[in-house]
Amino acid sequence: MTTPDPTKLTRRERAIMDILHRRKRATAHEVLEDLDDPPSYSAVRALLRLLEERGHAKHEQEGLTYVYAPAVSASAAKRSALAHVVRTFFAGSVEQAVSALVDSSKTKLSGEELDRIADLIARAKKEGR
Repeated sequence: MTTPDPTKLTRRERAIMDILHRRKRATAHEVLEDLDDPPSYSAVRALLRLLEERGHAKHEQEGLTYVYAPAVSASAAKRSALAHVVRTFFAGSVEQAVSALVDSSKTKLSGEELDRIADLIARAKKEGR
């Protein structure tokens, strides 16, 4: 199964998926409670149904209630979205994307963060990526 494209989500759909990823599973009522400036309950149900049809969410029925969960892990969704950003804004260049992230960082990277990044680069070199 291909990962659904998280870059195609509307602002409201993205907010709902953020809630599902944070909670791991939630009913339409719970999603409604967590939304800022929420729409109607029926609109939330319709959005959850649409997200499910497009492969972003799934549901289990517990009694009369549908309980929704993300169909794709948060890490897979992040990788897909980041790959889209790299392709779109950096012509597929990971180097340019990393450079932009490091150069534009509002806060100074800690020594620990730089060490972890260096370790990731060393591991990628070792694996031939």
